[in-house]
Amino acid sequence: MTAPVPSAPHTSAVASADPDREILRRASLKVALRISAGVAALVLILLAAATAFLMYKLAHPVQPASAPGKPYTYLDSRDLIEGMILAGLAGVVLAGVVGWLSARSAIRPLGEALARQRRFVQDASHELRTPLAILDTRIQLAQRKAEPASESSLALAKIREDASTLTGIVNELLLAATASAPVPVLEPVDVALAAESAAGSLQDLARQQGVRLTFDGGGPALVRIDPSSFRRAVLALADNALGHTPAGGSITITASAEGSRALVRVTDTGSGISGVDPDRIFDRFVRAGGPAGSEGRRSFGIGLALVREIASAAGGTVKVARTGPDGTTMELSLPLAPA
Repeated sequence: MTAPVPSAPHTSAVASADPDREILRRASLKVALRISAGVAALVLILLAAATAFLMYKLAHPVQPASAPGKPYTYLDSRDLIEGMILAGLAGVVLAGVVGWLSARSAIRPLGEALARQRRFVQDASHELRTPLAILDTRIQLAQRKAEPASESSLALAKIREDASTLTGIVNELLLAATASAPVPVLEPVDVALAAESAAGSLQDLARQQGVRLTFDGGGPALVRIDPSSFRRAVLALADNALGHTPAGGSITITASAEGSRALVRVTDTGSGISGVDPDRIFDRFVRAGGPAGSEGRRSFGIGLALVREIASAAGGTVKVARTGPDGTTMELSLPLAPA
């Protein structure tokens, strides 16, 4: 039977929802408050200067020269100070209104750009779901024709697992774009088994590059994390190691429980991280040099940044545990699920 694919949200519901409106409203309010605060500070400075000048004049009065028939007007100092304060408050309120309207006008193009981006992700994710469902069905039909436990049957099982991972990514993109993703209740996942499965998916790619990829599990380690997200994190770490390990090298993936943490380490025999601070390697669009004498596969500097986001969402961390001329070790640390 074909694996069920979650139904997409209704188009009208998606169109009526505006998940960016609250973000833009808060941004407009923040800009307006900053403008009002700046104007208020300026008004207070002017009021203080005017009050100091007035007090100085009151302390050093100058009597006007008498001139028969010429009128003079005298202002009470309290009335004058109260008038300045009221004028200042009116100026602050007016500045806040002008700031609010200006901020909304300035942020409107950003809101339109966000809406277009969200619609693109929604449309692309939704359109990919049907081809993936068809692909999964065809893989199942091919599995039925293959001999059980044969090489082709095992290969088809791996292909279906990879297709399932891709389907999960597409579903996550669609839910994120509609901002309607429910808070998932995550079941404990054995990261050792999941890491072993991810390592198996990369065996053919590693073999093609002339790199030996091995997995060493240290027993079960249960963690509350989305299985698809964890698989993507391990694949990204291993793929990064493949991109920086020359032919003839090796990559080792280990998973074990140490104390209250589950640790997944990816160790390669490349030339180490060069040309960039190891502490910045998980920033977006930061790329280190590949192995000497090898063009390697193109890197966009996003994979490791996604690993950090996945780890942070699960309450964990990822870091460069060791790097040098003899290789690099990346360490993904996640809190163990309570017993």
